[in-house]
Formats: sequence, C-alpha cells, structure tokens
Amino acid sequence: MDEVPLPPQTGSWLLPAATAGVVREHGWLRPDFADRDGVLRLDSHSFAMVVDGLRVLVDTGIGNGKTRANPAWHGLRTDYLERLTLAGFPPESVDLVLLTHLHTDHVGWNTRQVAGSWVPTFPNARYLTSKAEYDFWADHAMDDARAAVFRDSVHPVEEAGLLEAVDVPAGGLTLAAGLELVPAPGHTPGHTAVRVTGGGATALITGDCIHHPVQLAHPEIGSCVDIDPARAEATRRSVLASLAGTGTLLLGTHFPPPTAGRVVADGDAYRLEAVPGGAAAKPSRNSSTSPHA
Repeated sequence: MDEVPLPPQTGSWLLPAATAGVVREHGWLRPDFADRDGVLRLDSHSFAMVVDGLRVLVDTGIGNGKTRANPAWHGLRTDYLERLTLAGFPPESVDLVLLTHLHTDHVGWNTRQVAGSWVPTFPNARYLTSKAEYDFWADHAMDDARAAVFRDSVHPVEEAGLLEAVDVPAGGLTLAAGLELVPAPGHTPGHTAVRVTGGGATALITGDCIHHPVQLAHPEIGSCVDIDPARAEATRRSVLASLAGTGTLLLGTHFPPPTAGRVVADGDAYRLEAVPGGAAAKPSRNSSTSPHA
C-alpha cells in the first residue's frame, strides 16, 4: 500500500555512497528505480495481505500529522487509510501488524489522532516486533526527535496492551502457515524481514535490510542510519545470495513502483528483474496470500 513518494534528495542522504556516477553504471535501474541523471527513486509503503485467514499489515509508514525532524515526514496529510480501506483492509479488520523495526518511517500509522490523543489505528490487531528490537530501544538513550516517535507511535499501542515483543530465533519464527519473521539485523539490532509463502511461491519483504535496488549491484553500499554497518552488509549479502535465481519475489519497503522483483546474479553481484505490480499482487490459484503494495 503506497503511502508517499520520498523527495529526490532522499537517496543521496540515505545511501551516500550511491553517487550519480555509480547509479548511472547500471542501466537496469532506469527508469523505474533511478532517473537518467542517476538520482535514486524511493518510496514509503506498507504491505497488506491475507495469510492463513489473517489480515496482515507489514510496517505502517510515516503516518499523518506527526511532528518530525525530517521535513519530508513532518505533518503529512495523505489518504493512506482511505486507500487501505478501498483495498479491502479497513483498520478495524486488521488482525496482525508486523513491525520490521521501530524506526520513524515504519511505525507512523501505528496510531492516529482522535480528540487530541494518539490511539491505535488498528484496534483489533496484535502489533508484533522482535524482542531484540524492543529491548534495544528500551535501553537506548534517545534524542528528543526519536523519543517523540515512541511517544506518539509506539507507547500508545503498548499502553493499549496491543504490542508484543517476540523472540525471533536464527531460523525464523512462524506466525501462521505461510508467514514468518526472519532475523535481518544490522540496520537495527533486532531488525526482521518477513517471508510469505503460498501456492508454491515465496516472497520476502525487506524492511530496511535493503533500501534500494542499487544495493543489489553494490551490496557494500549501506545506509547512513545503519546502527551496525558491517552487520547490515553481511545480512544484505546473505539475503541476496539466498534469493538469487530462486524465483522468490523481493518486495522492497522503500523500492519505488513496481516495488517487486526477482534477484538474479549479475557478474559478482546481482540485479533486480522488476515484476509489474499487477503480476506481483496476483495470487496463485492455490494461494490465500495476495500482497497489496
């Protein structure tokens, strides 16, 4: 479920080593993932799906009306909830919200403002994050900007008794038939990806272990906000190696449309073979899993 395109300057800030020259070396990035000048395209979105009878939302984006230090995220007014409802996921119907990590642009729609207070947007859902993620931030000295994110987008869910921190073992945690949390640390200590299977097909939702397809060509390129850059790179390389040539659909939480693709080997690195949105969302005849980006 698309929330909002991110401004052009996002790429050079987020992935500073992905210079225009580096990006222009890879023609397959154009026109979907970068423009002709080598400027990266990025987006903010969630993934909504039905898995084993559960209505699931993965990450909740930036949110509306939040006070944020980043001007691109400050005071947004989008029709995200209306479009989520039109896609068949009204807030009250969501059973499970999976938070790959607790960064600002992944927890924003956890809450919405009602009568001056922040309340859970998905009142009937369990909100899950990894215990390693929760414990890290619980012990972390936060600046004012990050503390504000927890006050308006995490603590109200916790106070409502809806937030659960779960142990995610090295082999992953099965939440339902066809739905797993997979450890993908480095960007944050408890970061997870989400694996979805059904009808003989598999998809992996990245969270922020991969921010942009340019990192397939250059897995060494990390984000300026990776908490452990070396571990983030190791995770990225492991994920890409495990997916290359398998046909698994890679769903990038910040990839611009078409958002989905398959990882293929390209020399000593990889590239993304983009899959159009309609084809990515189309369920197998035998699958109850239909992701909506």
